[in-house]
Amino acid sequence: MDFATSLTEGLFLKRYKRFFADVQIPGFAEPQVAHVANTGSLRSVLGPDIPCLLSPATNPERKLRWTLEALKAKDGSWIGINTALPNKLGPEIFAKKQLAHWAPFSDLQSEVKINAKTRLDLCLTKGQQKHFVEIKNITLRMGDDLCFPDAVTERGQKHLLELIELKAQGHGAEILFIAQRTDAGQFSAADEIDPEYSRLLGLAAKKGVLITALAFEFTHQGLHLKKNLKVKL
Repeated sequence: MDFATSLTEGLFLKRYKRFFADVQIPGFAEPQVAHVANTGSLRSVLGPDIPCLLSPATNPERKLRWTLEALKAKDGSWIGINTALPNKLGPEIFAKKQLAHWAPFSDLQSEVKINAKTRLDLCLTKGQQKHFVEIKNITLRMGDDLCFPDAVTERGQKHLLELIELKAQGHGAEILFIAQRTDAGQFSAADEIDPEYSRLLGLAAKKGVLITALAFEFTHQGLHLKKNLKVKL
């Protein structure tokens, strides 16, 4: 994925009210308020005076001019935090045939309604065959692992139960974890943060739901697939 314009580098100062951050941007005398497109805790990522990357708003009517896109890790790499980007990567992964088990499918639909209350991110089809995919964004690192979630997620638990049910109905089902960071080689569930999610993820795997984890390198210009992560359950 290439960004429409190169991102602007600034300095992250603080986050507040979940969706707002004060950032210092070159050329501005006062700190600017940026939108934080992430509902998670962002533990292991946030801290005072961290270099950050920001995208400018393309809509002149938008109240906040900037969106916080990435924060710099201790090793100097970037950690993408915008949860909207992994969903956009799904169709690109499909188009570029970057996952071998997706190759047999010929069509893709995004935001697929499976019941009155739930939409899943992708449905891959070939004839009557359907493969449902839910995408989750990873920012959390714990020890040597990249982990999910970084806060208790009842919505995420519900998605796992729905994927298990779709698999029981004879469909393909998969949860795809996308990390916008490359500083670890393994994925695991953050069981000490959300033990129920960890339990359900293990159950989903036993029931035949595919668990896939990918790491993308984040740069000023875009996001590019770097490696498959080993999945540890």
